Amino acid sequence: MTDQPFRPFDTHLDEAAALAILRAATQGAEDGELFLERRRSEAIVLDDGRIKTASYDASEGFGLRAVKGEVAGYAHATEISESALLRASETARLAVGDGGGVMAAPPQGTNVKLYGDADPMADATFAVKIDMLREIDAFARALDPRVIQVSATIAASYQEIEILRPEGLRVRDIRPMARLNISVIVEQNGRREQGGMGGGGRFGLKSLMQTDHWQPVVREALRIALVNLEAVPAPAGVMDVVLGPGWPGILLHEAIGHGLEGDFNRKQTSAFAGLMGQQIAARGVTVLDDGTIPDRRGSISIDDEGTASARNVLIEDGILVGYMQDRQNARLMGVAPTGNGRRESHAHIPMPRMTNTYMLAGQDDPRDILAGLKDGIYAVGFGGGQVDITNGKFVFSCTEAYRVQNGVVGAPVKGATLIGDGATALKQIRAIGNDLSLDPGIGNCGKAGQWVPVGVGQPTLLIGGLTVGGSAA
Repeated sequence: MTDQPFRPFDTHLDEAAALAILRAATQGAEDGELFLERRRSEAIVLDDGRIKTASYDASEGFGLRAVKGEVAGYAHATEISESALLRASETARLAVGDGGGVMAAPPQGTNVKLYGDADPMADATFAVKIDMLREIDAFARALDPRVIQVSATIAASYQEIEILRPEGLRVRDIRPMARLNISVIVEQNGRREQGGMGGGGRFGLKSLMQTDHWQPVVREALRIALVNLEAVPAPAGVMDVVLGPGWPGILLHEAIGHGLEGDFNRKQTSAFAGLMGQQIAARGVTVLDDGTIPDRRGSISIDDEGTASARNVLIEDGILVGYMQDRQNARLMGVAPTGNGRRESHAHIPMPRMTNTYMLAGQDDPRDILAGLKDGIYAVGFGGGQVDITNGKFVFSCTEAYRVQNGVVGAPVKGATLIGDGATALKQIRAIGNDLSLDPGIGNCGKAGQWVPVGVGQPTLLIGGLTVGGSAA
């Protein structure tokens, strides 16, 4: 795979011929595009003192889409050529049928660039990356004799896309990504616990590879592991819960964010369907999806349909004011696209997806929020979770949590899970901290088999009446 810039119309396709094929495929359709992509990625994993895996992947291809009403015809190929495009057009054309549709207006152009276009993989040689991972391993083990295993991953990717529309509009974007993750396992008196930390964003590897960056990451991973080493079984029952700032926003993303995506609401399968303009959350709750934050993992200069990314308010002072939309669902619902049409790759059809979803800060001091908690859980870190979009019910496991009694943060607890539903939890928010923060850049979101990078965030929150599933009654 060449490192030269991806210029599909210079090297693979004649633009005039490609446009003619696209126009024939979308004649009588209401929307459509040719999405071309080249992606390169690498990942190196050191585990238990040895390089466990070192991978490099490269791919390119296109996806051709024709949309009419609720139906979309989509075909993709890894060969970018006129003959492959002709074959794809025959499949995409099936969705149009007899035609009769009016082509939607194209997205408005933008010159905004939210991140650089340098290849993060070129920031260091393979040998230098290996040396850094070994330094991380040695540093973690030297910090505490209880460290028995260290896993460190450095990963980067470079995605180049170009979109051609039937009216002739061409837009392109270059999307870098870098990430460093560190996991530590400690052992004491036969008990083993794990702690992890990491992060990244749409920038180079250079900043992640500096010692003043990765050493604090190692220390934080070790701190979490040692906290869990002292954890006692979590209580169980209905109680108030304080969520820490930053990454705990993943609960907001899953339990609420997916329910505010346009397709679920158009199909009336979301717990929030039909509630536009109504109060769905406590006063003071304002939730945004914002793909315009520079260098963030979930940010995109344009979405995968060519619409400029935007700062979209979803809930304002407790009132539902907006959904996240791609072009198809926006047209069917009679609203404007919001820049949330995303796809995993050229082999996937776009759909409404989140970017960086977060709740704005309130006025409460986080210390006062904790001091007012009489008997409950203080949840700082989360692992996996499950959500049912139709009713908003969620189950999330805590990776770092503490018992709080009479305003005093006590022992860490192990095995705590939070159970509830998004619609009820929104109305049960009783305090909103003034300490909004975003996650460190670790989010991935799955939907309909597609994965895209996302960001989350929130201030400290007090939510009343969540069910805590624990290890002891």
